[in-house]
Amino acid sequence: MLRSKIVSTGMYVPPQIIKNDDLAKMMDTSDEWIRQRTGIEQRHWAADDTSTSDLAYEAALVALKNANMDKSEIDMLIVATLSPDHEFPGTACFLQKKLGVPGIPALDVRQQCTGFIYAMSIADQFIRTGMYQKILVVGAELQSKGLEKNDQGRDVAVLFGDGAGAVVMCATEVKDVKTDSHVLSTHLYADGTFAEELWVAAPGSGNSSDRIGTKEIEDKLHFPQMNGKTVFLNAVKRMPEALQAAFKQNELSIEDIDLFIFHQANLRINDMIAKQFNIPEHKVFNTIQKFANTTAATIPIGLDEAVRAGKLKKGMLVASAAFGSGFTWGSAVYRF
Repeated sequence: MLRSKIVSTGMYVPPQIIKNDDLAKMMDTSDEWIRQRTGIEQRHWAADDTSTSDLAYEAALVALKNANMDKSEIDMLIVATLSPDHEFPGTACFLQKKLGVPGIPALDVRQQCTGFIYAMSIADQFIRTGMYQKILVVGAELQSKGLEKNDQGRDVAVLFGDGAGAVVMCATEVKDVKTDSHVLSTHLYADGTFAEELWVAAPGSGNSSDRIGTKEIEDKLHFPQMNGKTVFLNAVKRMPEALQAAFKQNELSIEDIDLFIFHQANLRINDMIAKQFNIPEHKVFNTIQKFANTTAATIPIGLDEAVRAGKLKKGMLVASAAFGSGFTWGSAVYRF
């Protein structure tokens, strides 16, 4: 049967490291406060002359190199991001220009922290139908330029980092579902009832006569706003539900999964999910300590980090889950 598989991974983070103590110089916080509440120790922030597509480009080059594939072989580009280069056109178009691959479809996915799971699912469907054979999927974020780096924005500003992760997904003929590398299934969900619990209100057509005006800026509507308690409670409920759906469809148990790579929003969320399922600590691969929350980039960054650390090897069964703004959430199970 025709399925998709991940043939390579790649990642890139900007060189500048911002430690928790560095943030303490900008706002009323401390290394201890951030570590205890999030597990984050540091994050990478991009230089002023860098864009999201720049980060995506670097990660894409690594993924293509690791796949031993020329960029001309790619049939489609999918970029998941909540921090686009510009309001329009999509960041995938800017990445396409930098890669020099005109003509192929270039798609943006705006599903925030669940963006990579959504993008991976879209690529999987295109490949399963036979429409495309080789798709470059990128999660990329440059969030540092959009954070309110003061006491008022502290609770959000300490959480986020910049970076990009990429995978190349290709068509494959699966003969043995128990051993052959392929995406077993993806599961996507959303509930717009909670859209304003984690959002950036401006710019947007939902505001006054201007997409963004003096009032919106004075009210700081162009900075992220988050109801942290509501987000946390929904995340620890919805991510396990998405995992259960994947396990049920594929008739799997926790013991069958070799490695869990979750979205990296808060270490406490991932620890709580692991406890709910009694997942052994060695089966959960976290990167939030080093990179903070890179939203759509956390899972592909985690995949590449796990490969380079020797934690993820060919043939291993992987489960991923994510939760984010929208609210959106989802899961995927795939044999690497």
